[in-house]
Amino acid sequence: MTELKRVAIVGSARIPFARGGTAYADETNLSMLGTVLGGLADKFGLKGEKVDEVIAGAVINHSRDFNIAREALLDAGLSPRTPGTTMQIACGTSLQAALVLAGKIASGQIESGIAAGSDTVSDSPIVFGPKFQHRLLNANAAKTTGQKLGAFKGFSFGELTPVAPSVNEPRTGLSMGQHCELMAREWGISRKDQDALAVASHRNAAAAYDEGFHDDLLVSCAGLVRDNNVRADANLDKMSTLKPAFDKASGHGTLTAGNSTPLTDGAAGVLLASEDWAKARGLPILAYLTTGRVAGNDFAHGEGLLMAPTIAVSEMLDKAGLGFDDIDYFELHEAFAAQVLCTLKAWKDPAYCKDVLGRDSVMGEIDPARINVKGSSLAYGHPFAATGARILGLTAKMLSNQANKKALISVCTAGGMGVAALVESAQ
Repeated sequence: MTELKRVAIVGSARIPFARGGTAYADETNLSMLGTVLGGLADKFGLKGEKVDEVIAGAVINHSRDFNIAREALLDAGLSPRTPGTTMQIACGTSLQAALVLAGKIASGQIESGIAAGSDTVSDSPIVFGPKFQHRLLNANAAKTTGQKLGAFKGFSFGELTPVAPSVNEPRTGLSMGQHCELMAREWGISRKDQDALAVASHRNAAAAYDEGFHDDLLVSCAGLVRDNNVRADANLDKMSTLKPAFDKASGHGTLTAGNSTPLTDGAAGVLLASEDWAKARGLPILAYLTTGRVAGNDFAHGEGLLMAPTIAVSEMLDKAGLGFDDIDYFELHEAFAAQVLCTLKAWKDPAYCKDVLGRDSVMGEIDPARINVKGSSLAYGHPFAATGARILGLTAKMLSNQANKKALISVCTAGGMGVAALVESAQ
C-alpha cells in the first residue's frame, strides 16, 4: 500500500469581500476569480508555471462560465498546461475542492493544486420564463423568415417578465433564512444570543485587521483594499433595533440583517502541495490539511437544513480518533448566528447525539474563546463558493506560528449538507 503524503497548505489569497451592489458591481465571477489566482501566482512565483490542478467553482453563475476554473487560471497567467476543474457544492464548494485536491496529493496522484471559489450577487443571471425561452430557441433554429416569425405567434408582453434568481430550496420552497428560523425555534435560540455572537464576530474581525493579520492575505480588486462589511463599532444596542428579515409576520422572528450574513461578492483561493513540491520551490508550509468529511441530512423531513455539519464533524472526529478536547480552534462558518448556536447546542444534546449522530454520549461543550477568534462570515461576508477557501487560508495562517495545534473547520451548505476539515500546525 502506498504511504500517504502529508498535504501542506502553502498559503492563500483572496480579494476583500464586498456587500452586493457595492465595490464589485461591475465585476464578474470570472474577473474576481482570475484576480485571486493571479494574486496567488504573484505571491508564490507561479506565473507561467504549471500547477497540477485547479479546482474552483461558483454557486450563482452564468452559462458562459461553463468551466470557470480553467478560464480563470488562464487569465491569471498560470501555464496553459494547468488543468482546471469546475465544482459546485453550494457554500462548501472551495473547502470540498481542497479536500478533493488533498486526497490526490496524499495519494501521490498530483503534487500541487489550488482550491478556490468565487461568487457575485451583483452579476446574477436574469432569465426569461420557459415560454419565451422556447420561443427564442425555436426562432434561433428556424431556417426561414416565416418560421422565425411563426415562433412568436401568440406572443404577449407578459412573457418578457424576467425570472429573478432564487436560492430557495427546491424541495421545500423555503429560503435558507426561513429554514434557519425554524431551527432557531426548535432549539430555543434567543435573539439576544444571536446578536451577541454577531457583535463578537465583527469585533474579532476588526481586531484582526488592527493587528495586521490580513495584510498578506488580501489582493486588492476594483479599488477595494479591505472587506466593507466589517463593523468595528458593532454593539448590542444597534443590533437590537433591527427588524426580523425572514419571519416578518408572526412576531416571533429572530433572524435579522445583523445576525445573518449579507449578500456578498468575492473570491478566495488556497495553494496546497506535497512537502517535496513546496520545499523544492522554497515555499512556506503554514500548516497541514489532515482530513475532512462531507455529510448530508434529511432536511426536507425536519432534520434542519443547516444541521448537517454536526454529522460531518462527528464522523470526521470519530474516524480520526479525536474529540473536542483535542481541538484548539474551531472555525465555524457563520451563515447565520442561529446556525452556529443550534450546532453548538445539538452537540451537547443527548437525544440528538444518539438519534442523529449515532453516538453513545454527547460530543461536548466548546469554550466560546476558541470559536472564530479572528471573526467569521457575519463580519467578513459570505460569497458562497469563496467562504471555504477564506476560512482554510485564515486557519492555516493562524496556526503558522504555533506549535502542536489543531483547528476544526465546519461549513454548512444548501441542500442539507455540511463540509468539515481538520488542520494541524506545521511546527
